[in-house]
Amino acid sequence: MNQKNFDVIVVGAGMVGAATALGMARSGMRVAIVDAQRPKFTFDPDRYDLRVSAITRASEHIFQNLGVWTEISGKRVCPFCHMHVWDESGTGDITFDSAEVGQELLGYIVENSVIQSALHDALQKSPQISFLAPQAPGMLRVDSHHATLTMESGEWINAALVVGADGRDSWVRQQVGLPYPTVSYGQRAIVANITTTLPHQATARQRFTHEGPVAMLPLANGQSSLVWSVPSHRADELIALGDREFLSALQFAFGKPLGDLVAASSRAAFDLQRAHADQYVSSRVALVGDAAHSIHPLAGQGVNMGLLDAAALVQTVAEGRLRKRDMGDLTVLRPFERLRRGHNVAMQTTVAALEKLYITANPLVVWMRNAGMRATQNLPLVKNLIAEYAMGMRGDLPNAARMK
Repeated sequence: MNQKNFDVIVVGAGMVGAATALGMARSGMRVAIVDAQRPKFTFDPDRYDLRVSAITRASEHIFQNLGVWTEISGKRVCPFCHMHVWDESGTGDITFDSAEVGQELLGYIVENSVIQSALHDALQKSPQISFLAPQAPGMLRVDSHHATLTMESGEWINAALVVGADGRDSWVRQQVGLPYPTVSYGQRAIVANITTTLPHQATARQRFTHEGPVAMLPLANGQSSLVWSVPSHRADELIALGDREFLSALQFAFGKPLGDLVAASSRAAFDLQRAHADQYVSSRVALVGDAAHSIHPLAGQGVNMGLLDAAALVQTVAEGRLRKRDMGDLTVLRPFERLRRGHNVAMQTTVAALEKLYITANPLVVWMRNAGMRATQNLPLVKNLIAEYAMGMRGDLPNAARMK
């Protein structure tokens, strides 16, 4: 390792960490990105990833500003123009249509490997970025002048700012002692790719059931990506089933808006939790993405929230740098926290309330939630406002996320 001194060290080379590093580099900063493992972000044109993200228009603009959207969209994405949400326990449903908000589409369903490979390629090409992986961090020391990150190998690097983009078990967050209150949903999300007899028609669908939401998201090859949230013990049972029995259980839970479910890929499951760091920043340290917050996948906002964090932090630090300020100083970093924390708390609170609302079997609550869905469907201004917020077209957004 030749270079020891950087402007920014980003710990974590996932989507949010890579986006943060690339944004900092494009703002003229020298960046080291550190990860304990060598990420394998290769794109396989013959195999669809089990993990996908519902990318909002705001995230699309962030990727455009990072110079990676052309590569992402040129590989494999599935635009969706419609969304249908309904309740298994009644007659309430809501449909969203991009034309109703004056847009060509609502967003994109993109495999995580497609996004990661595009970001990884851009990282490797940037002369401003040193990609240090596999390099396990061992110790973080912060003083009034800089932060020093020492690797387990004994090698060290300095920077004005360290960014924790290393997930919900963040090493960086633990090193600086920022609390991360966590609540388990007692659920796991099952993911798989499903073949159906009817076309998905560029529509994202989600049915709320008493066990949890089941979503079927459109893929470019005509299949649908399943995200099925169920109690943890139930997830274990479903994962253990044979394909025929699994598809039968899924058909019962989802219904037949896509006709018969005829084939399933391999399956995986991951635990669901809600968590939020008490603070996003401390002296010379900032947290982004799952290192700062974790959310239920029912709204598909997790990655988008992380990308907004990344864009906001890059903007805040770049503005401080232009004013000749120390980018690791708390007075420089706190505007980032103010910009993002309120938005993230509101999103978490809304999603948590929806999750609780839709798993209850109380007849009065069931009647009220169905009435609410019907009312929203019949109030275009309200429905379109919800759609615009979900698409990232409204709210206090960083400049890189705004529509030109």
